[in-house]
Amino acid sequence: MFTHVMVGTNDIKRAKHFYDALFAALEAPPGRIDDKGRVAYVHKGAAFMISKPIDGQPACHANGGTVGIACDTPGAVDAWHQAGLAAGGTSIEDPPGPRQTSFGPAYLAYLRDPDGNKLCGLHRPKQ
Repeated sequence: MFTHVMVGTNDIKRAKHFYDALFAALEAPPGRIDDKGRVAYVHKGAAFMISKPIDGQPACHANGGTVGIACDTPGAVDAWHQAGLAAGGTSIEDPPGPRQTSFGPAYLAYLRDPDGNKLCGLHRPKQ
């Protein structure tokens, strides 16, 4: 359904440091900076990008928005969460762990990146 997700940042270097660590925990390669200064991560057919806003205004997080990151195992969710904390993210909501959601069981963790964007590391067990 999606081709990519892009979030805004006010500090490309800080954001790249955070997301390089976050995605390395999922065995993804470091982000690449394009000729417009955007950083792109490509892993398992999905793309995630960070950029300064093109309108020149400060970046801010989407109130009510969450970017879900697929993780292969509950352990990968935990590693993702720990890597995010170590790289300057903030743990939010409940601690990482199993949840019963309206879409069935899941193992998840929530973080805010250094710019306040809300992220969810999510593993759905096969049923």
